[in-house]
Amino acid sequence: MSTTVPPWAAAGPYAAALHAGRGPLFLRRDDGWLLPLEVERWCARPDAADLDVLDRSEGTVLDVGCGPGRLVAELAARGRTVLGIDVSEAAVEHTVRLGGQALRRSVFEPLPGEGRWDTVLLMDGNIGIGGDPLALLDRAAGLLRPGGLLIAETAPVDVDERARVEVVDVLHTGGSGGGFPWARLGTPALLRYARGWAGAGQWTAGGRRFVALRTRSASSSAEPPKSTAVISSQRVRNPSADSPVAIR
Repeated sequence: MSTTVPPWAAAGPYAAALHAGRGPLFLRRDDGWLLPLEVERWCARPDAADLDVLDRSEGTVLDVGCGPGRLVAELAARGRTVLGIDVSEAAVEHTVRLGGQALRRSVFEPLPGEGRWDTVLLMDGNIGIGGDPLALLDRAAGLLRPGGLLIAETAPVDVDERARVEVVDVLHTGGSGGGFPWARLGTPALLRYARGWAGAGQWTAGGRRFVALRTRSASSSAEPPKSTAVISSQRVRNPSADSPVAIR
Protein backbone atom coordinates (compact mmCIF):
# COMPACT_ATOMS: atom_id res chain seq x y z
CA MET A 1 0.00 0.00 0.00
CA SER A 2 1.52 3.31 -1.06
CA THR A 3 2.20 5.86 1.68
CA THR A 4 2.70 8.77 -0.73
CA VAL A 5 0.46 11.76 -0.04
CA PRO A 6 -1.74 12.03 -3.15
CA PRO A 7 -1.35 15.21 -5.22
CA TRP A 8 -5.10 15.95 -5.03
CA ALA A 9 -4.77 16.53 -1.29
CA ALA A 10 -2.39 19.46 -1.68
CA ALA A 11 -4.53 21.78 -3.79
CA GLY A 12 -7.54 21.99 -6.06
CA PRO A 13 -11.25 21.56 -5.30
CA TYR A 14 -10.87 19.76 -1.97
CA ALA A 15 -8.61 22.36 -0.39
CA ALA A 16 -10.72 25.20 -1.81
CA ALA A 17 -13.91 23.68 -0.38
CA LEU A 18 -12.39 23.28 3.08
CA HIS A 19 -11.11 26.85 3.05
CA ALA A 20 -14.57 28.09 2.03
CA GLY A 21 -16.41 25.72 4.36
CA ARG A 22 -18.82 24.65 1.66
CA GLY A 23 -19.21 22.66 -1.56
CA PRO A 24 -20.54 21.41 -3.82
CA LEU A 25 -17.86 18.75 -3.95
CA PHE A 26 -18.03 15.20 -5.27
CA LEU A 27 -16.16 11.96 -5.72
CA ARG A 28 -16.46 11.06 -9.40
CA ARG A 29 -15.95 7.51 -10.62
CA ASP A 30 -14.34 6.79 -13.97
CA ASP A 31 -17.82 6.11 -15.39
CA GLY A 32 -18.99 9.61 -14.39
CA TRP A 33 -21.10 8.60 -11.35
CA LEU A 34 -20.97 11.29 -8.63
CA LEU A 35 -20.99 10.83 -4.85
CA PRO A 36 -21.74 14.15 -3.04
CA LEU A 37 -19.34 15.04 -0.22
CA GLU A 38 -20.85 16.74 2.83
CA VAL A 39 -18.37 19.59 3.18
CA GLU A 40 -20.76 21.86 5.10
CA ARG A 41 -21.38 19.17 7.72
CA TRP A 42 -17.69 18.39 8.01
CA CYS A 43 -16.87 22.07 8.59
CA ALA A 44 -19.69 22.61 11.12
CA ARG A 45 -19.79 21.70 14.78
CA PRO A 46 -20.41 18.00 15.53
CA ASP A 47 -24.05 17.01 15.11
CA ALA A 48 -26.02 14.66 17.35
CA ALA A 49 -24.82 11.56 15.49
CA ASP A 50 -21.19 12.69 15.83
CA LEU A 51 -21.61 13.39 19.54
CA ASP A 52 -23.09 9.93 20.06
CA VAL A 53 -19.98 8.41 18.44
CA LEU A 54 -17.69 10.52 20.63
CA ASP A 55 -19.64 9.48 23.74
CA ARG A 56 -19.06 5.83 22.76
CA SER A 57 -15.32 6.32 22.17
CA GLU A 58 -12.90 5.13 24.82
CA GLY A 59 -9.66 6.53 26.19
CA THR A 60 -7.18 7.88 23.67
CA VAL A 61 -8.60 8.47 20.21
CA LEU A 62 -7.03 8.47 16.73
CA ASP A 63 -9.28 10.06 14.08
CA VAL A 64 -8.21 8.67 10.70
CA GLY A 65 -9.04 11.04 7.85
CA CYS A 66 -10.02 13.76 10.32
CA GLY A 67 -10.88 16.31 7.62
CA PRO A 68 -11.33 19.84 9.01
CA GLY A 69 -11.23 18.48 12.54
CA ARG A 70 -14.66 18.88 14.10
CA LEU A 71 -14.35 15.61 16.06
CA VAL A 72 -10.75 16.16 17.10
CA ALA A 73 -11.55 19.65 18.37
CA GLU A 74 -14.61 18.46 20.30
CA LEU A 75 -12.69 15.68 22.03
CA ALA A 76 -9.81 18.05 22.81
CA ALA A 77 -12.29 20.49 24.36
CA ARG A 78 -13.48 17.63 26.58
CA GLY A 79 -9.92 17.13 27.77
CA ARG A 80 -9.47 13.86 25.88
CA THR A 81 -6.19 12.73 24.34
CA VAL A 82 -6.87 12.78 20.60
CA LEU A 83 -4.91 13.03 17.37
CA GLY A 84 -6.24 13.56 13.86
CA ILE A 85 -4.42 12.45 10.73
CA ASP A 86 -5.23 13.48 7.18
CA VAL A 87 -3.37 13.60 3.86
CA SER A 88 -4.75 17.09 3.17
CA GLU A 89 -2.66 20.02 4.37
CA ALA A 90 -5.77 22.22 4.37
CA ALA A 91 -7.58 19.72 6.62
CA VAL A 92 -4.70 19.54 9.09
CA GLU A 93 -4.36 23.32 9.23
CA HIS A 94 -8.09 23.69 9.86
CA THR A 95 -7.96 21.12 12.66
CA VAL A 96 -5.09 22.93 14.37
CA ARG A 97 -6.91 26.27 14.11
CA LEU A 98 -9.87 24.69 15.91
CA GLY A 99 -7.59 23.70 18.78
CA GLY A 100 -6.96 20.07 17.92
CA GLN A 101 -3.75 18.22 17.22
CA ALA A 102 -3.23 16.76 13.77
CA LEU A 103 -0.56 15.41 11.46
CA ARG A 104 -0.42 15.35 7.69
CA ARG A 105 0.04 11.64 7.38
CA SER A 106 -1.41 8.62 5.60
CA VAL A 107 -2.85 5.93 7.85
CA PHE A 108 -0.47 3.50 6.15
CA GLU A 109 2.61 5.48 7.25
CA PRO A 110 4.28 5.14 10.65
CA LEU A 111 2.16 6.90 13.31
CA PRO A 112 2.60 7.87 16.96
CA GLY A 113 1.41 5.41 19.56
CA GLU A 114 1.03 2.40 17.28
CA GLY A 115 -0.54 -0.52 19.10
CA ARG A 116 -1.61 1.66 22.05
CA TRP A 117 -4.63 3.67 20.90
CA ASP A 118 -7.86 2.89 22.74
CA THR A 119 -10.17 4.01 19.90
CA VAL A 120 -9.74 4.50 16.16
CA LEU A 121 -12.40 6.45 14.24
CA LEU A 122 -13.18 5.94 10.55
CA MET A 123 -15.97 8.46 10.04
CA ASP A 124 -17.59 10.09 7.00
CA GLY A 125 -17.01 7.11 4.72
CA ASN A 126 -13.32 6.80 5.60
CA ILE A 127 -13.66 3.02 5.65
CA GLY A 128 -13.03 3.57 1.91
CA ILE A 129 -9.50 4.91 2.36
CA GLY A 130 -7.06 3.11 0.07
CA GLY A 131 -9.77 1.14 -1.72
CA ASP A 132 -8.87 -2.04 0.20
CA PRO A 133 -11.07 -2.61 3.28
CA LEU A 134 -9.13 -5.65 4.45
CA ALA A 135 -5.85 -3.75 4.40
CA LEU A 136 -7.39 -0.82 6.25
CA LEU A 137 -8.93 -3.05 8.91
CA ASP A 138 -5.60 -4.82 9.39
CA ARG A 139 -3.89 -1.46 9.75
CA ALA A 140 -6.48 -0.26 12.28
CA ALA A 141 -5.96 -3.42 14.32
CA GLY A 142 -2.24 -2.68 14.41
CA LEU A 143 -2.89 0.83 15.71
CA LEU A 144 -5.18 -0.28 18.53
CA ARG A 145 -4.25 -1.85 21.83
CA PRO A 146 -5.52 -5.40 22.47
CA GLY A 147 -9.25 -5.05 23.07
CA GLY A 148 -9.27 -1.60 21.46
CA LEU A 149 -12.33 -0.12 19.77
CA LEU A 150 -12.87 0.75 16.10
CA ILE A 151 -15.91 2.88 15.19
CA ALA A 152 -16.60 3.08 11.46
CA GLU A 153 -19.32 4.91 9.56
CA THR A 154 -20.72 2.78 6.75
CA ALA A 155 -22.75 3.65 3.66
CA PRO A 156 -26.51 4.00 4.23
CA VAL A 157 -27.16 1.25 1.67
CA ASP A 158 -25.94 -2.33 1.32
CA VAL A 159 -23.01 -1.82 -1.02
CA ASP A 160 -19.57 -3.38 -1.49
CA GLU A 161 -17.79 -1.37 -4.14
CA ARG A 162 -14.25 -0.49 -5.09
CA ALA A 163 -13.50 2.09 -7.75
CA ARG A 164 -11.04 4.69 -8.88
CA VAL A 165 -12.39 8.14 -8.07
CA GLU A 166 -11.46 11.79 -8.45
CA VAL A 167 -12.34 14.83 -6.33
CA VAL A 168 -14.29 17.33 -8.41
CA ASP A 169 -16.19 20.56 -7.75
CA VAL A 170 -19.49 21.84 -9.06
CA LEU A 171 -17.94 22.32 -12.49
CA HIS A 172 -16.76 18.68 -12.38
CA THR A 173 -13.16 19.75 -12.81
CA GLY A 174 -10.58 17.33 -11.49
CA GLY A 175 -8.24 17.94 -8.60
CA SER A 176 -4.52 17.97 -9.19
CA GLY A 177 -3.05 14.54 -9.75
CA GLY A 178 -6.14 12.70 -10.98
CA GLY A 179 -7.78 9.65 -9.43
CA PHE A 180 -7.15 7.38 -6.47
CA PRO A 181 -8.63 4.09 -5.18
CA TRP A 182 -11.70 4.26 -2.92
CA ALA A 183 -14.25 1.85 -1.47
CA ARG A 184 -17.86 2.12 -0.35
CA LEU A 185 -19.10 -0.40 2.20
CA GLY A 186 -22.46 -0.92 3.80
CA THR A 187 -22.68 -2.52 7.22
CA PRO A 188 -23.12 -6.12 5.94
CA ALA A 189 -20.02 -5.79 3.74
CA LEU A 190 -17.91 -4.37 6.56
CA LEU A 191 -18.90 -7.20 8.86
CA ARG A 192 -17.91 -9.72 6.20
CA TYR A 193 -14.44 -8.19 6.04
CA ALA A 194 -14.03 -7.93 9.82
CA ARG A 195 -12.30 -11.26 10.28
CA GLY A 196 -10.62 -11.49 13.65
CA TRP A 197 -12.69 -8.64 15.10
CA ALA A 198 -15.43 -8.91 17.72
CA GLY A 199 -18.69 -7.09 17.08
CA ALA A 200 -19.32 -4.29 19.58
CA GLY A 201 -22.48 -2.69 18.22
CA GLN A 202 -24.41 -1.35 15.22
CA TRP A 203 -26.66 1.69 15.18
CA THR A 204 -28.28 4.34 13.01
CA ALA A 205 -28.42 8.05 13.91
CA GLY A 206 -29.44 11.02 11.81
CA GLY A 207 -29.80 8.80 8.76
CA ARG A 208 -26.19 7.63 9.15
CA ARG A 209 -25.01 4.12 9.97
CA PHE A 210 -22.22 3.04 12.29
CA VAL A 211 -20.45 -0.15 13.32
CA ALA A 212 -18.28 -0.72 16.38
CA LEU A 213 -15.69 -3.50 16.34
CA ARG A 214 -13.20 -4.58 18.96
CA THR A 215 -9.82 -6.18 18.53
CA ARG A 216 -9.36 -9.48 20.27
CA SER A 217 -7.83 -9.12 23.73
CA ALA A 218 -4.57 -10.94 24.38
CA SER A 219 -5.66 -14.35 25.67
CA SER A 220 -2.48 -14.93 27.65
CA SER A 221 -3.11 -12.14 30.12
CA ALA A 222 -6.05 -10.29 31.62
CA GLU A 223 -3.85 -7.38 32.62
CA PRO A 224 -4.37 -4.00 30.91
CA PRO A 225 -1.69 -2.70 28.54
CA LYS A 226 1.41 -1.39 30.30
CA SER A 227 1.20 1.94 28.47
CA THR A 228 -1.28 3.91 26.43
CA ALA A 229 -0.85 6.42 23.67
CA VAL A 230 -0.28 9.84 25.22
CA ILE A 231 0.29 12.90 23.07
CA SER A 232 2.40 15.70 24.49
CA SER A 233 0.63 18.97 25.24
CA GLN A 234 2.57 20.76 22.51
CA ARG A 235 0.21 21.49 19.64
CA VAL A 236 1.28 20.47 16.16
CA ARG A 237 1.72 23.76 14.30
CA ASN A 238 3.69 22.61 11.25
CA PRO A 239 1.44 20.12 9.47
CA SER A 240 4.07 18.64 7.19
CA ALA A 241 4.38 14.96 6.45
CA ASP A 242 7.48 14.83 8.65
CA SER A 243 6.09 16.64 11.71
CA PRO A 244 6.40 14.41 14.77
CA VAL A 245 3.98 14.18 17.67
CA ALA A 246 5.83 13.49 20.90
CA ILE A 247 4.71 10.46 22.87
CA ARG A 248 5.51 10.14 26.52
